[in-house]
Amino acid sequence: MRPGLSLRMFIGLATGLVLGVAANLTLGASPRLEWFVKHLTEPAGKIFLRLLFMLVIPLILSALALGVSGLGDLKRLGRIGLKTLAYTVVVSTIAVLIGVGMVNLFKPGTGLSPALKQRLAAQASAAPAAAPSSGGTGVDFLVGLVPNNIVKAMGDGDMLAVMVFALFLGIGLAVTRTESARRLEEALEGLYDVVMRLLGMVIQVAPVGVACLLFTLTARLGFDVLKQLGAYVLVVVGALALHQFGVYSLSVWWLGRMSPVFFFRSVRDAMVTAFSTASSNATLPTSLLVAEQNLKLPPHVSRFVLTIGSTANQNGTALFEGVTVLFLAQFFGVHLTLAQQITVCFICVLGGIGTAGVPAGSIPVVVMILGMVGIPPEGIGMILGVDRFLDMCRTTLNVTGDLAAAVVVSRGEAARAPVAGD
Repeated sequence: MRPGLSLRMFIGLATGLVLGVAANLTLGASPRLEWFVKHLTEPAGKIFLRLLFMLVIPLILSALALGVSGLGDLKRLGRIGLKTLAYTVVVSTIAVLIGVGMVNLFKPGTGLSPALKQRLAAQASAAPAAAPSSGGTGVDFLVGLVPNNIVKAMGDGDMLAVMVFALFLGIGLAVTRTESARRLEEALEGLYDVVMRLLGMVIQVAPVGVACLLFTLTARLGFDVLKQLGAYVLVVVGALALHQFGVYSLSVWWLGRMSPVFFFRSVRDAMVTAFSTASSNATLPTSLLVAEQNLKLPPHVSRFVLTIGSTANQNGTALFEGVTVLFLAQFFGVHLTLAQQITVCFICVLGGIGTAGVPAGSIPVVVMILGMVGIPPEGIGMILGVDRFLDMCRTTLNVTGDLAAAVVVSRGEAARAPVAGD
């Protein structure tokens, strides 16, 4: 998001919060306020959400397939590709587990009064039902991952099945080196470009959507929403910091044989660029420069890992999505079983691979997960209001993670210069 849009998004958040709290304090549960909410702000907010839902399937299908097909160099680069893929999956899983663990530990979405919990539970009961593949036994879950009709899976909103199909499509593109396959890949790239352009247009009206969603929420719930939002931001930032300075320090020291102090000192330019742009793709040139000049990594390794990582190694995004889903589940009083939380973690890891490396690229994925597990998607309005700051933080984690992956993968590869002397 551009700085001007970020400011307008924050203004939308503040406007919706202030007017909603004021309306709640002055009018209470009056029929006039309920009519205004039911016929104006609530429909406007739902239209904004439906615009996001509309773009979810084409975005996931194109982004995830292209992210996996980008590993087509796996055959050419051999162990470099395998090491990159293995590291990405493991570290992304750790990131999601940290986020989910902190949400379960600190419970930022709890603490509302019993009366508000009852009203939120009623609202949650009207949310979309969970996708078919998220229930049943473990065997049923595994069977449900594989769609027997991809069009039906899309129509039913079975996003896990759609993701599995996108993974297979990406694998097929990676191993099929024909002109026809390249044309299909180009078509998916065109679809991805169009969807991202449409997403940008929808995000342009997000300040109005955020204001309407937040007014609807606070007019019905009052001031308590602000406390939960502050707790949510603290948990997200804390989880990101733990992964940034804990997991990455350990990985570059233990797996990459590099001093964490030297690593963070060397990559600070890329971290600053990532924080200011909130875009992994926009930071890629700086990351490549830092990897070759400061970290002294072999170019053939750093270029491959960082290019793939700018789309497929989104640890911060995966962590953010997991925290957000569980926070909103707590907020709306939706109990997620252990199996459902594992499902959320699985989707978030895949979402970290398939999410666009651009500002606000993870929002449609979060909205999709909310619908899958029966959480009212209206809650995304709270998140959008503070998303610019959190987007800057998680993008910094994403970019640092790409550079950490390049250090780890470079170990043992030819042409790597000594870096342990610092």
